[in-house]
Amino acid sequence: MSQAGAPERDDVRRLVNEAHKPRAADMASLQALQKTQKEKDATVALRRQESISQSLASKAVPQVQLRSIAFKKQPRHVHLPQSPRSRASMEAKQPEALQDMFHDMGDVGLKPVNVYHNLTTAELYEHALKYEKSSHITSMGALATLSGAKTGRSPRDKRVVKDPASQDDIWWGEGSPNFEMDEQTFKLNRERAVDYLNMLDRIYVLDAFAGWEAGSRLKIRVVCGRPYHALFMFNMLVRPTEEELAEFGTPDFTIYNAGAFPANRYTSFMTSPTSIDVSLEHKEMVILGTQYAGEMKKGVFSLMNYWLPKRGILSLHSGANVGAAGDVTMFFGLSGTGKTTLSADASRPLIGDDEHGWGDRGVFNIEGGCYAKAIGLKAENEPEIFNAIKFGTVLENVVFDDDSRVVDYDASTITENTRASYPIEYIDNAHIPCLAGHPKNIIMLCCDAFGVLPPVAKLTKEQAMYYFISGYTAKVAGTEQGVTEPEATFSACFGSAFLMWHPAKYASMLADKMEAHGTSAWLINTGWTGGAFGTGSRFKLKHTRAIVHAIHSGELERAEYETMPVFRLQVPKGVTGVPSEALMPKNAWVDKENYDATLEELAALFKENFAQFRGGDGHLGVDLSTYGPL
Repeated sequence: MSQAGAPERDDVRRLVNEAHKPRAADMASLQALQKTQKEKDATVALRRQESISQSLASKAVPQVQLRSIAFKKQPRHVHLPQSPRSRASMEAKQPEALQDMFHDMGDVGLKPVNVYHNLTTAELYEHALKYEKSSHITSMGALATLSGAKTGRSPRDKRVVKDPASQDDIWWGEGSPNFEMDEQTFKLNRERAVDYLNMLDRIYVLDAFAGWEAGSRLKIRVVCGRPYHALFMFNMLVRPTEEELAEFGTPDFTIYNAGAFPANRYTSFMTSPTSIDVSLEHKEMVILGTQYAGEMKKGVFSLMNYWLPKRGILSLHSGANVGAAGDVTMFFGLSGTGKTTLSADASRPLIGDDEHGWGDRGVFNIEGGCYAKAIGLKAENEPEIFNAIKFGTVLENVVFDDDSRVVDYDASTITENTRASYPIEYIDNAHIPCLAGHPKNIIMLCCDAFGVLPPVAKLTKEQAMYYFISGYTAKVAGTEQGVTEPEATFSACFGSAFLMWHPAKYASMLADKMEAHGTSAWLINTGWTGGAFGTGSRFKLKHTRAIVHAIHSGELERAEYETMPVFRLQVPKGVTGVPSEALMPKNAWVDKENYDATLEELAALFKENFAQFRGGDGHLGVDLSTYGPL
């Protein structure tokens, strides 16, 4: 890249770092932040040290022996000599499934010395504790670890190869999360990743599935150098049985995670030492320059966002639960809207909390686990998540007491984006297997800090498409540096960063499935009433829960409605358990003129945002802007 491009490159790197600013420059500094220590009496500590030394002085120090890796139907640890002849001989002795795996790795030049394949949770704990200084067991049995300098995703470093077979399908240009790269640069980055992995003393290979529905799943292979990454994806993917593993064969998609090694930022299409590259033609993903495990999770979701619609299955960034009668509800919503809280309902088992597919047989979870925010976690507020943190759970970037290993979930010393990854079976109310029938209701959540949207509105099919593409919520003062007034935020399909097709493609599929299965759509505002943030008050959670209950009971299907001006939303005249004056938002405002002005302000922001999606009219067959605000 020329010197003239350097300022632009620096600007992009600055934007990437703004999302989750690093608290320290290197891993050693991060490890220092990971533990808290109480003040101790130095004399007491010295006596303890002397006592231990005296106890060991007359005894031989025991040699710690790791137990042998158990061989079941498939060996999980294979040592491969570097001599070509010896290596070929050793590979030939392996079961057919492993021979296929070594052949696939050899095709890209990957020739590791020690391969650990589909280790158990306990085995990965042992490896993490032995080989990674940043790994520790917390008081609840979870594995606490660090993701390095990157504590969040790097969306502006995502690259998609522009190849002839898929380039006309991919959403490029304004508003798109897909930044193009060519095949040659992808191969260079893959070579760089493979060279790094070949230098390691050991690598970890995980074979698992994306998708609970057998006919709609993909076989995913993860190749990485950190046991933490292997355990994370063991939690997040659908875990195969021994029989499925023996018959796994060639994967549909492979992730080469060399995140501890940087990209060459002077390579074409690179703007920083971080690069997350996807090739649909090669069915591969390469990660360089970031050890944040969420890149793998969302890389798989981006793949499914391309692959599933190609097969007539709608991929959705949503939560889902199911009632006793088999009635499914899907929840869409950006951060802070209450998606996790409202989809976690003791009377309705959880199908999944984040990623789903909607096909001909109904809804299925794409993932085998959950990736929950841990900052501020409390047992009384989110008992399902709190109780899921135990042996097998990965805790990312949390702070804990050096002695007791008790986690301080309020601490943001390393990052505000602390996370917990655990198998979905750890949720007591999980619906296993994670699939069910067609949705009866779709709930689109927003947190309107402007205070002008109603707590609930019934949407027509066209309005559902419009608000799905818009993906609206609002930031409020104090949540991010520099935010002093309510700030509208839009994310297409409530997950713009992971879309591969134009948003209109997903919206069109949503409308077709709603019509085919008689699905109702609702807009629920969990934000402010009686005024904007700073003047009004937030809707009470008990009122929002009452609205969701009224949807599930059928009360709102039978209700009478009136039309809200400007946005033309259908608002119920009454909902059991909700004050009637709160339903039509203008009634709750003292300053009616200010309400009207604020309503027009938000309407203008909606129209401005939606203008970028005009190019998707070919998918829709209708101008959806006419179904938004006037």
